Amino acid sequence: MFYLLYLYYADIAQDYPLLHLIQYQTVRVALAMATAMIVAVAMGSRFINWIRAKQGRGQPIRDDGPVSHLSKVGTPTMGGLMILAGIGVAVLLWGDLTNPYIWIVSGVTAAFGVLGFIDDYAKVTKQTSAGLTSKQKLAAQAVVAVIAGVLTVVWMTYSPTSPGLETSIAFPFLKAILLNIGWFYVAFAAFTIIGFSNAVNLTDGLDGLAIVPVMMAAGAFGIISYLVGNFLFADYLQVHHVPGAGELAVFCAAMIGGGMGFLWYNAPPAKIFMGDTGSLALGGALGSIAVATKHELVLGIVGGLFVVEAASVMIQVGYFKLTGKRIFLMAPIHHHFEKMGWPESTVVIRFWIVAAMLALAGLATLKLR
Repeated sequence: MFYLLYLYYADIAQDYPLLHLIQYQTVRVALAMATAMIVAVAMGSRFINWIRAKQGRGQPIRDDGPVSHLSKVGTPTMGGLMILAGIGVAVLLWGDLTNPYIWIVSGVTAAFGVLGFIDDYAKVTKQTSAGLTSKQKLAAQAVVAVIAGVLTVVWMTYSPTSPGLETSIAFPFLKAILLNIGWFYVAFAAFTIIGFSNAVNLTDGLDGLAIVPVMMAAGAFGIISYLVGNFLFADYLQVHHVPGAGELAVFCAAMIGGGMGFLWYNAPPAKIFMGDTGSLALGGALGSIAVATKHELVLGIVGGLFVVEAASVMIQVGYFKLTGKRIFLMAPIHHHFEKMGWPESTVVIRFWIVAAMLALAGLATLKLR
């Protein structure tokens, strides 16, 4: 159906030369960003008022958290729906719907968004900061991530990529080394998607803290997607060429646009939180894009802030179980700095700066080989 619509549009473009501009990927990237932002902003106040009326007391606030967070009681959650709506409309309008990578990444994003919505719904209805159990979430994420990993491998196997690339891990800074792990790659891909989804989820604890680094990471991977999808650029930079992956730049642009529209209302003091609906979906999207572009390890650099946030929780829990003591005043680590006396705005902006530097460092791996 979508392919027939695409052909129909191509015929119309022949009669209206200005429409030929939309055939250029760079133009569609800009349009996707603008569309997603407009959709998210347009949902704005009406959506927030509606969701506040439905949720009543809003997202539950942790009792053991910083005292300053008590003022956020009553703030509605599930704002991720604004971002996902923007992404969905933008991709449907400006993405090449014949591209398998668009569907794989969109599928992961939508499935993780539904999972996050269920988790948020459980928190709001039960008025507790604990929604679904960790086992329930991990099981659902694993099913989706494994399917996405298998589909990515299968598609790459039958597309004109380098032999063995579909089940190999590429290394940053090294231009010729590939580690082919066979079908174990599916488990590695699933780990990347699940791990990054939960890392973004753990980072989403302060107004604007998660969404801006997500946009930075999406911007970096938009560039990476475009370059690895273009044979000439990939050959010049000596990175592995993945035909069709360049279309994911449109998806990344939609993520940035949707994020900007959401940030309009999430800027301190936040009128709405993205909730697990947004954080799980956006993290899963970035993870699946990294898998599709064969830059899984680079994601650890570009999204290093999220990695540190997740690591701080694992270190805190592990050390406490071994010794009964805590390393950080509170985990994730952004709460540690709040407990030290940093104002929330200071923590957020300094973390943004770190995220920006890491995104640039990740992009530098394209040339430093």
